[in-house]
Amino acid sequence: MHQSHFFAMLSRMKHINRWGLMRNTYPENISEHSLQVAMIAHALAVLRNRRFGGSVSPERVALLSLFHDTPEILTGDLPTPVKYRNTAIRSAYQQVELDSAQQLLQLLPDDLQGDYRSLFLPEKEEKELWVLVKAADKISALIKCIEEQKAGNQEFRTAAVSTRQSIVDMHIPEADVFLEQFLPSFSLTLDELNCDA
Repeated sequence: MHQSHFFAMLSRMKHINRWGLMRNTYPENISEHSLQVAMIAHALAVLRNRRFGGSVSPERVALLSLFHDTPEILTGDLPTPVKYRNTAIRSAYQQVELDSAQQLLQLLPDDLQGDYRSLFLPEKEEKELWVLVKAADKISALIKCIEEQKAGNQEFRTAAVSTRQSIVDMHIPEADVFLEQFLPSFSLTLDELNCDA
């Protein structure tokens, strides 16, 4: 049985920082980000099932979220203004991410690759789940913007406005509920959060 470097590579997520073009009061890595996205995506799936008649697996959505940025272990985090500058760049970067995902999968023993393939390479039948992951990803980015502004960093002011609008433009009822019911708390202090305890 030969050694596999797969999990050692995944552990390197903590070394890949996000928001590289912007001054941060607190650096955020893709490991931290992925955990937050998983929690939010799980909540969006629960909201879909409880309030909007859905029947998706919150656990599966959370799992997809945990792995959604793993290609960045090899590519780094390409800043949004660069990634979405034009369709040619976006298309080329999607191919780079796909190659990275396949490279990571190859680190697994052959008999395990099938169990992880759909976590790295989205399948068409899970499109509904990946939409929730994408919404959670944007909500996590908005939370980062709010936290930076709360710390006095106005570098994230414009990003907050455009990120919020991009979430609204997705027309996902669960995301709208999250923005209304859960997002305002991220602007509060610890004492304010504990006032009802």
